[in-house]
Amino acid sequence: MKTMNKKGIRIPHTLVLIYLVVIFCSIMTYFIPVGVFDVEQKTYVQNGEEVTRTVLKPETFRIVKDENGNSIKYNAPLFGTEDFGGKTGALNAVFEGMVSGDKWGPAVGVIAFVLVIGGAFAIVMRTGAIDNGLNTIISISNGKEYLIIPLVYTMFSLGGATFGMNEEVIPFVMILAPMTVAMGYDSVTALMITIVASEVGFATSWMNPFGVALAQSIADIPVLSGAGFRMVMWLFFTIMGVIFTMNYARKIKKNPSLSVSYESDDHFRNISGNIEIKSKLGIGDKLVLLTVVLTVIWVVYGVVAYSYYIPEIASQFFVMGLISGIIGVIFKLNNMEIDDIATSFQKGAADLLGAALVIAIARGILIVLGGVDANTPSVLNTILSKAGNLISVFPPAISAWFMFIFQSIFNFFIISGSGQAALTMPLMAPLSDIAGVTRQVGVLAYQLGDGFTNLIFPTAGVLIACLSAARLDYIKWAKFQIKYQALLFLSGSIFIFAAVLIGLN
Repeated sequence: MKTMNKKGIRIPHTLVLIYLVVIFCSIMTYFIPVGVFDVEQKTYVQNGEEVTRTVLKPETFRIVKDENGNSIKYNAPLFGTEDFGGKTGALNAVFEGMVSGDKWGPAVGVIAFVLVIGGAFAIVMRTGAIDNGLNTIISISNGKEYLIIPLVYTMFSLGGATFGMNEEVIPFVMILAPMTVAMGYDSVTALMITIVASEVGFATSWMNPFGVALAQSIADIPVLSGAGFRMVMWLFFTIMGVIFTMNYARKIKKNPSLSVSYESDDHFRNISGNIEIKSKLGIGDKLVLLTVVLTVIWVVYGVVAYSYYIPEIASQFFVMGLISGIIGVIFKLNNMEIDDIATSFQKGAADLLGAALVIAIARGILIVLGGVDANTPSVLNTILSKAGNLISVFPPAISAWFMFIFQSIFNFFIISGSGQAALTMPLMAPLSDIAGVTRQVGVLAYQLGDGFTNLIFPTAGVLIACLSAARLDYIKWAKFQIKYQALLFLSGSIFIFAAVLIGLN
């Protein structure tokens, strides 16, 4: 969707905005020389097991030069072919970004995950059981539905803090968006109590294995150290988020037209028009709802006990969709027939195709810059090193604050928490020593910078997928979210300064 601001200026589509970044980064490669780091293998403990990860050695950074001593630039071509040394150009970025990675990560794995999730939940929604269940919940709540907000927000925040809940949020948006709209709120409320809550928990966690625990391991400080400070921080940000969301939801309930999602929420207001809402849940409805609940329990158990990730979780939700579809056919839920399983899956996947394309193009940005391997010459390595050196010249508290700012900006390019930790923490840890702050503060700057901006950057694939599930345009979300981002940044800055003041160690 294209959107118009109050002056009538047309704001580009999200895909256009991200592709403009691809073009800008391509131009950057003609001016910024490529750099490279030496790397080493670092072993740390995760979930009781030793894990080895390749990290850079910051003191080894060097600009790559040719035989004449001139610095080499990547010079990304407009259209890359083998004749250009296999370089990726701006016109190749979409395809190359789409096929990069593997089934465990960006981009192809996340794209497949998003499409499967979209298809699976479309089957569940086609049965009508979710709508009937929501109708029942609203009837039972009897005017006390506002209590759902603090309960769900806290649960998702805790999920982000404990086991790094991220991609798992997408299907919950599909369930809670129609629910919050039906209760008189909007889909933004659903996004606040799901993706926003989980990212806040992720950013302020004291034990998340994919964020703070990994960063502490790389920084050579005890894993889970500083937990007391972070627990207080998590509690503060969670309470702040609950209060902000409840105040927002109350305002929207009084005047729904104030919502940035008022128009797009018509989808959820009208969706029941094609479904016969029952005053009482039938056996088929109960079986579908039970299938959804058991799948959620199965996913959480798998993630916590067996470290299930993208391939396993996607398959779990596919099973949920398939079983729900079979139940719908057997019990004739919403007049469902066997072909409706396939057509619903296809339509659900199509609804999230835009999010999948955003993920692909965002990955293309990194490829155009030369990739994310520290020991492979790239523009990204040079930017990383130069920014690190610049930060170290300021007084300790200011240096720590600039670390927070740098991590926030760098998150635009490396949206993965573990990926950003592997790239930046080997540099930020010794930089903390030079700047006169503890490495614990350096880790704190990383986790706050990484987590909060996942809620505003269009390169965050999970965010875009959640927005697609909520039928909300990115620009409208950014218009709403920018105020909350300012609140998060201000509060995060206070905690950074407080950590420096008390010498958090």
